[in-house]
Amino acid sequence: MTIHADLPARPPADAAVVDGLSRTFDRAGTRVTAFRDVSFTVRQGEFLTIVGPSGCGKTTLLNVIAGLLEPSQGSVEVEGDTTRSRIKQVGYMFQKDLLLPWRTVRENVALGLEVQGVRKRQARRQADELLTALGLGGFGGRYPSELSGGMRQRAALMRTLICRRPILLLDEPFGALDALTRSIMQEWLLQIWGQTNSTVIFITHDVEEAIFLSDRVLVMTARPGTLKADVAVPLARPRAYDVVTTPAFVSLKEQLLGLIHQEGVKAIQ
Repeated sequence: MTIHADLPARPPADAAVVDGLSRTFDRAGTRVTAFRDVSFTVRQGEFLTIVGPSGCGKTTLLNVIAGLLEPSQGSVEVEGDTTRSRIKQVGYMFQKDLLLPWRTVRENVALGLEVQGVRKRQARRQADELLTALGLGGFGGRYPSELSGGMRQRAALMRTLICRRPILLLDEPFGALDALTRSIMQEWLLQIWGQTNSTVIFITHDVEEAIFLSDRVLVMTARPGTLKADVAVPLARPRAYDVVTTPAFVSLKEQLLGLIHQEGVKAIQ
């Protein structure tokens, strides 16, 4: 399966640069720091995953990278853009699929293009092409309530992909799925990523998922979150799911679980 789409040129060598980033909120007169002094670089075409204990600021960090929130300190550069207009450079998929129940699957996938001003007929034709290419060609006229959880997530990811942004921000997109569907979706995502040349920043609580998908895994500390470790994943690509039983995979899993467990204990305390 190959996606024949007019994708943008690959981004520059550094697709995103996060430098000394911090974000605080004022809540009921109390100052709360979600994360502080976070710095990392994402290379073009890289699959980077961020893990850490609940409440460490992962989603807030993604919102700042996207331009939905401004940083309290530090800077973000996406495709060379440090302004909030960098949101035009990213595709963002949230934890829930957020499909509109009154729109068909085709209409949901086409929504991003319509918002950008593409005519409905053209947008929906492109949606049909993508649905066919990615295995949902017979479901364009169905409504979200008629789909399984995995199919809904696929449709939501297609809605993100169709806007052809070179950087994808994915916030726990498979967190609500059962284990079997989740593993299938992971393999499907890797296949799509390999075809689109996109740069991906992915958030998950699942260490096994992080290793299976990623080139690198960033581990965040308990709140206020900062970077604890930057771990390379030296597993050959393409990857099949049986890699999870190999000694190299198991060793990485033990290392990451140890790092995250330390921070989880701190978060509870």
